[in-house]
Amino acid sequence: MLDVAVIEEPAAAEASLDPIRSRILAALVEPGSAAMLAVRLGLPRQKANYHLKELERHGLVELAEERRKGNVTERVYRATAASYVISPSALATISPDPSRSPDQLSARWLLALGARLVQEVGTLLAGASRTRKPVASFALVAEVRFASAADRTAFADQLAHAVATLVSRYPDESVPGGRSHRVIIGLHQIPDTPPGAEDGRGEVVVQGPQRGRAA
Repeated sequence: MLDVAVIEEPAAAEASLDPIRSRILAALVEPGSAAMLAVRLGLPRQKANYHLKELERHGLVELAEERRKGNVTERVYRATAASYVISPSALATISPDPSRSPDQLSARWLLALGARLVQEVGTLLAGASRTRKPVASFALVAEVRFASAADRTAFADQLAHAVATLVSRYPDESVPGGRSHRVIIGLHQIPDTPPGAEDGRGEVVVQGPQRGRAA
């Protein structure tokens, strides 16, 4: 089982978002049959079996083993991953395009960059799975607290300068045999409330100082 799988097919994305099927995927972190799922999730066995078949058809669950019980063979399934991420390529016609209106101060542009990151890394992982080769990657995450918006601006300026200086030390795309890599560094405020939590007016509550430009 993979730690994370990226869903790129629109039909598979639709299947994973169905409320019952998402519950089945979560339950199948531990292998189970249709009968076991029916008990775990309070579903009719026939309904659990139907949704299992659909998830298997889209590659979201796989057969773990078959158990013989008298004249009956019980098929035990497991999820193909512990968690799933839907790639923007599943919604290709409406996925965000980071080349449109690039703006370092825009939260929406940061979101578009994140969407492209999911899509590109998902493509790399799919290719690596077929060729059985690892994906060369690197990730760094840190948490920093600023006393003021001015401190945050100064930090962003210093970070941009440091990255630009570092990038300039390495060969450009004209070097034979070189491989291009994308570097994305984002800075965003940590929400004070869990994602999706609302304050009763239909708006997500995020407190604290905001940078000068609106999202």
